[in-house]
Amino acid sequence: MSRGLFISFEGVEGCGKSTQLRLLEEYLRAQGRDCVVTREPGGVPIAEAIRELLLNPDHEAMTPEAELLLYAAARAQHVGEKIVPALEAGKVVLCDRFADSTTAYQGGGRGFDTARLAQLHGWATGGRWPDRTLLLDLDAEAGLERARQRGRRDRIEREDIAFHQRVRQAYLDLAVLEPERIKVVSASGSIEEIHQQIRGLVDELIQP
Repeated sequence: MSRGLFISFEGVEGCGKSTQLRLLEEYLRAQGRDCVVTREPGGVPIAEAIRELLLNPDHEAMTPEAELLLYAAARAQHVGEKIVPALEAGKVVLCDRFADSTTAYQGGGRGFDTARLAQLHGWATGGRWPDRTLLLDLDAEAGLERARQRGRRDRIEREDIAFHQRVRQAYLDLAVLEPERIKVVSASGSIEEIHQQIRGLVDELIQP
């Protein structure tokens, strides 16, 4: 049995993560790799229920502290119930967002201390981190415009532009700190151009 592989997709709203994740799934399945596609917050029923709480635009009274802990709770359930078993079975886990999102959104966006976030991540993930994180980088304003075109905006998408600019910068800062794991891919190119670059970055991990 081949070892499991954990790949996450990150980026600001509207950067095209979901599209690129689906294309990578098709590519890997064509090579005979068994893929598990999942997302955060969510991926399993308990975490999906938490997602509804987190993203509901009617929940304007949610405090930043409650938001942070709900994300961590959803992640702990997701990792234990779905991600770890899939990796132990030798599958490729493709995850739309993971703990880097919390560092970017709650650290960069909300201003939580990153050292405290790191402690929380260690608890919630059990030390499981992606083998490769694909950061689709896009100007925050352009990403929000794409998100608006999808229709009703969730609670996070409704934050002001300054919040989303801080999130983007936090992602780029993370990429500088962890260049081996986090690979920055410009999300301003064509869908096919972005896919080809992602394929190259993933092939580095799976080719013998």
